[in-house]
Amino acid sequence: MNFQRGGAANEPEINLIPLIDVLLVILIFLMVTTTYARFSELQINLPEAKGESARDEPKRLDIGVDAQGGYSLNNTRLSQTTVQDLSAAFKAAAVNAPDPVVIINADARATHQSVIRVMDAARRAGLTRVTFVTKTSGE
Repeated sequence: MNFQRGGAANEPEINLIPLIDVLLVILIFLMVTTTYARFSELQINLPEAKGESARDEPKRLDIGVDAQGGYSLNNTRLSQTTVQDLSAAFKAAAVNAPDPVVIINADARATHQSVIRVMDAARRAGLTRVTFVTKTSGE
């Protein structure tokens, strides 16, 4: 004889197998669509160039940039290194020259910011002809 009232109560059951299947499909999708990129350290060497020198020599403004961030304009050491001071030095050196050429001679260990500072100062001084000194190739 069964003396229990009502029927046997069934406990609700959560089936995890479909959930696991969906998660595995998502995982496989992410693994297939993900790109793995390796970033390596940049190794930059000084550029080499061959070329002929210009026939008629325009006025040159030789600016040197050393490894410590110091500047020299036409072999004269500059004490201030701000863009405004460099621009003023460029304007003073190019007073009687119609279209001088700014020649940047930067050390291999000079910071990128030091060279950009020279280029910005030349732009502010109204000098548009800027070039870089490179070492010649051994060929």
